[in-house]
Amino acid sequence: MSRLRDAFRNAGRAKRAAFVPYVTAGDPDLARTVDIVHALDRAGADVLELGVPFSDPIADGPTNQRAAERALASGTTLAGVLATVALVRRDVGLPIVLFTYANPVIRYGLEKFAVDAAAAGVDGVLFTDVPAEEMAPFEEALHPAGLDLIMLVTPTSGRKRMKAAAKFGGGFLYLVSRTGVTGARQDLDAELENNIKAARRASRLPVAVGFGISTPEQVAQVAAKADGVVVGSAIVSRIGALGDCDELVDEIEHFAATLANACTR
Repeated sequence: MSRLRDAFRNAGRAKRAAFVPYVTAGDPDLARTVDIVHALDRAGADVLELGVPFSDPIADGPTNQRAAERALASGTTLAGVLATVALVRRDVGLPIVLFTYANPVIRYGLEKFAVDAAAAGVDGVLFTDVPAEEMAPFEEALHPAGLDLIMLVTPTSGRKRMKAAAKFGGGFLYLVSRTGVTGARQDLDAELENNIKAARRASRLPVAVGFGISTPEQVAQVAAKADGVVVGSAIVSRIGALGDCDELVDEIEHFAATLANACTR
């Protein structure tokens, strides 16, 4: 059993959904990312999603796009992200998933990436722009390295497509809460509960829900139904607003703790 599956299992035994915060690596810079990861760990994160900045993040809304721009401007590269993971691995034990587009990995070298990511301490990789029909080469590289391939499914994914995603998936299945790009929303999709049930019928993996979840109240609503809750833009927007200031880490830790607490059922 992978460290990711263990995290979801342990959360379930504690009668809570797994809390999965997302931040963009290198925003505002990689040194601060190390501090932020430690803060999220202290706040009660069960799994961390670390975004690899990319110049054309088509699945992301304005908040995460701006974070990627800031990270790239600070000189963040995929190699730098892996080095940062290796650094935090010295004293952070929570599972780490890289949230990336295919282009940076292909440019780095798929097989080399798999070996280097595993050596750095990455547990899983989520490719936002690779459909199940094109996932085989990625799975063939990642699986021998011991990396879980995290698959995305959406409200428009039919049963056949969900089962295809589950075929490659490991760790957990990431259910997009609604159609569209990342970004905070005021309301959750009315069909979310039915979509979670559909994902569970298609896969035995834990189901984590993300995109558009931004408040403790929304976290609590999703936690009552899903195995995990992903919060990204709400955290990233605070990092963007605060910038590289003395209060940044404490503010992120405090906000993340309110989200983690809301995961209790």
